[in-house]
Amino acid sequence: MLLVTFSSDDNEDRLGVQLDNEVVDVGALASARHATVPATLLEAVRMGGDGIAALLSDPVPGAFRRPIKDVTLRAPLRPGKVIGVGLNYTEHVAESARTLDTDKELPQRPVLFSKPATAVVGPGEPIQHNGDLTAQLDWECELAVVIGRTAKRVPAESAMRHVFGYSIVNDISARDQRRSGQWFYSKGQDSFAPFGPAIRTADDVGDPYALELSLRVNGEVKQKSSTKYMLFRIPELIADITAGMTLEPGDVIATGSPAGVGASFTPPQYLKPGDVVEATVQNIGTLRNPVVDAR
Repeated sequence: MLLVTFSSDDNEDRLGVQLDNEVVDVGALASARHATVPATLLEAVRMGGDGIAALLSDPVPGAFRRPIKDVTLRAPLRPGKVIGVGLNYTEHVAESARTLDTDKELPQRPVLFSKPATAVVGPGEPIQHNGDLTAQLDWECELAVVIGRTAKRVPAESAMRHVFGYSIVNDISARDQRRSGQWFYSKGQDSFAPFGPAIRTADDVGDPYALELSLRVNGEVKQKSSTKYMLFRIPELIADITAGMTLEPGDVIATGSPAGVGASFTPPQYLKPGDVVEATVQNIGTLRNPVVDAR
């Protein structure tokens, strides 16, 4: 299933299922069929999606479908925490060493950082460019793993049982706000974690290492790669993180960026107000966000 959070005329956030170019209002359909389903996508993550799948096992009448163009998609949920993974694609390691002064050697363990929940924005919401803080606002298209079960000290061999589904995070970075090697302020500012537009349940994704990723700025391709080039795969990431940190339902792991970030170009290319950024992951969708002047 492709799950979304959407609003329409009443501006109230609702749980939906995207079917082609339409969104099914899960709550309204459940009420009509006297069924009990989660009220929000976060509740669906906590409870599992079986009830929603059962609700959709019969044809859905048109009264409960809305054209996707007539609704507003929101961030699917607000994660308790977003764990970022740095330098997780070989070519990105090389370009970062060349342009961002990071280590040229492949990391031996996952390189981890965090983004606060306040950094999360949904599809269509603006990425804030504050020229008083940065002249180097950069992009990174990443596959996002959404945790479905509490995970603590989870071995790699059982880690995938804790994955609810997958989405997209655009890991926005103010490259000139790294402080003594620390990335939190560079990557954690408001609007620096565009997330969405949907969550595809794990059972519907198939092989998470066979997904194409791409990113466009104003329609021009800047990144194009595949998750098959991930250095540390999802079980390794979950095992490493949960060795010392509990992951809870709704938490998100942004699994790293392929090559093609703005800092890697000659001369560097950075985001500016008026730009539109589109991050795409195969089988999930496209996360589109404008860049606005936040001064």
